[in-house]
Amino acid sequence: MNHLFGRLTEAAGETAASWRAATAVAHCAERRLAVALEGLPVWRDGDLARLARELGDARALLEGYHRHGEGILQFLHGSFALALQDAGAELVLLATDRVGGVPLFHADTDSGLVFGSRADQVAAQPGVNAELHPQALYDYLYFHVVPGPETVYQGVRRLQPGECLRWQGGRARVDPYWVMEYREDNAHGDPASLREEFRERVRDAVRQRAQGDVPVGAFLSGGTDSSTVSGMLGQVQGAPARTYSIGFDAPGYDEMEYARLVSRHFGTEHHEYYVTAEDVVTGVPMVAGHFDQPFANASAVPAYYCARMAREDGIGRLLAGDGGDELFGGNYRYAKQQMFAWYGRIPASLRRFGIEPLLFDTPLGRLGPIRKLGNYVRQARLPMPERMETYNLLDRLGPERILTDEYLSRIDRGVPMALLRDTYHGAHAGHMLNRMLAVDMRFTLADSDLPKVTGACGMAGIEVAFPFLDEQLMAFAASLPTREKVRGTRLRYLFKDALRDFLPPEILTKKKQGFGLPFGLWLATHPGLRELTGDSLSSLKQRGIVRPAFIDELLDRHHAEHAAYFGTMVWTLLMLEQWLAAREKP
Repeated sequence: MNHLFGRLTEAAGETAASWRAATAVAHCAERRLAVALEGLPVWRDGDLARLARELGDARALLEGYHRHGEGILQFLHGSFALALQDAGAELVLLATDRVGGVPLFHADTDSGLVFGSRADQVAAQPGVNAELHPQALYDYLYFHVVPGPETVYQGVRRLQPGECLRWQGGRARVDPYWVMEYREDNAHGDPASLREEFRERVRDAVRQRAQGDVPVGAFLSGGTDSSTVSGMLGQVQGAPARTYSIGFDAPGYDEMEYARLVSRHFGTEHHEYYVTAEDVVTGVPMVAGHFDQPFANASAVPAYYCARMAREDGIGRLLAGDGGDELFGGNYRYAKQQMFAWYGRIPASLRRFGIEPLLFDTPLGRLGPIRKLGNYVRQARLPMPERMETYNLLDRLGPERILTDEYLSRIDRGVPMALLRDTYHGAHAGHMLNRMLAVDMRFTLADSDLPKVTGACGMAGIEVAFPFLDEQLMAFAASLPTREKVRGTRLRYLFKDALRDFLPPEILTKKKQGFGLPFGLWLATHPGLRELTGDSLSSLKQRGIVRPAFIDELLDRHHAEHAAYFGTMVWTLLMLEQWLAAREKP
């Protein structure tokens, strides 16, 4: 797959020849304009959309800039990264889309600015500080990905979703051109109209992303999002959708029966592949070597095998259901945190002088049911977003127990929580639920799930598009009252109600799963996977990052105690070492 890359010197007029682009490049000699574009943009201007169909997206972007200047970003949606040069104004504009579907990295050097859609590509350029960033590696252990705007390379940064960089006069300035606005006081019409609007917006988003000159299919995990996209794809195409599913021969992980149920319900042309432990042994080095930063979202491996199956079947683009949870309230932790918030509504004097002394200062608090209530109160007393991270594995196991003293001296343990606080409190939202959604839009979606799917599809040589991340559908979700997202313990309230006559009832009531990988279970039984893991973690012991004694303890506890729980940390360290080793290969 091609990637966007360029180097800008102090003389803006010299920059176009140094670009190596991406999906499309265009030049306009009369105005000394040039543009490079990567991704699958969607136009919200009829004339520009027509021009894009006739002459290509890059030419449409040049014409849009001619008409609107930097305001062109308000008409450009979908997944994209762009670099636009206006030599007459000695200006270069870089931008990435509203959800970070196509990343864009940049680095300052003595001679100018380097940019690209891969961090390692930017880091490899002369003058860029490519030393590994100790803090970024710590943040990776916390989040299982490297969160933006920093990267694993000290001299490279990443544009955040909805940001643009203006380079003029030898200086770079980064600003947001779009932010998610949660309009919680927005008045709506009757519920039936609201639900019909939702269905139409989803259908339109699928229709737009199914257009083009390549065969289109859909990921189908058997979950609510992928099932909706698969069903809508068949409707807009007027023919059975081609759907692709992954299964695992492991208790509690296989969702193939749900995918088959959806396929029968919509009459899709269905394709299946069962990932094995041996596939993981083969896939781990491939995935680690492909990603430009350490990446421990384990679903990347099965997503790759699914995308490869679709590519071998002749599909050129897959539609994915990512984004539905983060827009419409699909994760159980949203309901859980709202239940914790109920405690805060009790008068402070009653909590401080009545409930808490009874729970914590009397023998009654040690009784079984009362002790559980005490645990609830302990968590409920924590502020947000700290309360969301009470189960974080790095915190629970202890950084001082995991990392060497020398390494700990080089990092700030407070950075991950500071990033979470900044996002939570900086969200353009008043309600706790929407602030949690904003956190997940950044850390779960932009930093983890979208790179997982785009990276897996890139490895397989196939395009991917995300209908739920259509900007009109996002605006619709942001304007919904929170009761239409989570109502008590009922998640995705409007979403599921609107699709009650569309999806099979079993899909609406099933437990959330996705393409979760049974790594912890397989590690205990598959010799090849144990050998790969053991060799990798032995190498990691030599790097002065993780305490060797902790690695030994971790493997012992994995085998003796909770395989899936401790397997998450084993996987995170395995992928770190695999990425470091791949980076060192000539």
